Amino acid sequence: MTADDNEQILIVDDAQDTVEILRRTLQSEGYRVFSAPDVPRAIDILRQTPFDLVITDYKMPKVSGMELVKHVRENFKDTEIVMITGYPSIDGAVGAVKAGAAEYLPKPFTDQELLSAVRVVLGKLRMRRTAQTQTDRAQAPQGFVGESAAMKKVFREVAKAAPTCATVLISGESGTGKELIARAIHYGSPRAAAPFVPVNCSAIPESLLESELFGYVKGAFTGAHESRAGFFQTADGGTIFLDEISATSLSTQVKLLRVLQEREVCMVGSTRPRKVDIRVLAATNKDLPRLVEKQLFREDLYFRLNVITIALPPLRERGDDVLILIQHFARKFAGELGKRIPQFSDQALHVLRNYHWPGNVRELENVMQRLVVMTDSDVIEVADLPSLMRFSALRGSGFNRTLAEVEAEYIHNVLDSVGGNRTRAAEILGIDRKTLREKLKVDVEVTSP
Repeated sequence: MTADDNEQILIVDDAQDTVEILRRTLQSEGYRVFSAPDVPRAIDILRQTPFDLVITDYKMPKVSGMELVKHVRENFKDTEIVMITGYPSIDGAVGAVKAGAAEYLPKPFTDQELLSAVRVVLGKLRMRRTAQTQTDRAQAPQGFVGESAAMKKVFREVAKAAPTCATVLISGESGTGKELIARAIHYGSPRAAAPFVPVNCSAIPESLLESELFGYVKGAFTGAHESRAGFFQTADGGTIFLDEISATSLSTQVKLLRVLQEREVCMVGSTRPRKVDIRVLAATNKDLPRLVEKQLFREDLYFRLNVITIALPPLRERGDDVLILIQHFARKFAGELGKRIPQFSDQALHVLRNYHWPGNVRELENVMQRLVVMTDSDVIEVADLPSLMRFSALRGSGFNRTLAEVEAEYIHNVLDSVGGNRTRAAEILGIDRKTLREKLKVDVEVTSP
């Protein structure tokens, strides 16, 4: 992992040779590095320039690094701190972490140990910033939140498809927001003032689907005491959205094909077709080409539907959109309940960010609602998350990883659980601090590009 553009680090140390060594090491990774010889000068620089990270020595003349840690934590909430010292002690480490340091490095340390600490600290900072960033709503359709490249591609496709009268096929897993996309297309079209009629084809029994879609005339079947318009007539002048269209039978597909070709429907029990002015949008969570191959879906209907295709990515492929959605839903449900917007610990964000989300955005929304309702603390921790989510983070990706990878993940999980305190982590792991340092060094060497 290399530095993000313009990440700035301030080194505070009265030993010039130490400053130069740290500067060369960090600049070689792409960080912008500044330095200060003492705490008062560092405070002056911090007032004038925003920094992502401060690396400070513990023992300095007049004012100690511990005082700088406290000052930064009280005045610069969006700046992280790494404490370094040539006089390591457990009390010093505990004090530094309590004061607000994210990492405590005893001298001597290697370049890799320094870079590993910086990467971890700045990685968590980026994650928090992403979680707090609000989506640029000007680019996203109403109701959508997302900044990932995959979602921006979807937004561009919606913007192009909406003003046209073309049929659109929306594909994606359950819970990805296919109906929201359909509504965005409708309300971005010239038909926005006309009806938008959503139909869940899988929720209507096959025996009733035809009469629900096309309507029926009085006496068409037992119980048809009066004529009734179907969904297509209701949508006349507007848009009909056929959700889960793969659930329709082959016989119903024949009738749908006629509607798409002729723009007319024939009510059940009638022989007279009626013209309808509609735009058809359809959605599926199935692989329609595969169903066509198996002769479970009509090829001619598929080609009629597949004029424009918009594929919604699953949440697990949307990167940091997960963090943006967490903040969005946390605000939404806290506002509904009149509660303070909860914060999330770095460890909780890490678990949520890396969970596979089989239920996609719908599942994330439900989890956020549960957390806001059920969590009393202002900070949501890993322990507050659903058990399946917590344990999935430990299971990793099955049995295709090396023993070294599994060991490295476990070590990092332990470190995360104790807030990065290496002394405490070493105790839990049953090894000494030197062994832990060597294992982390090996992990960095293995995973570095």
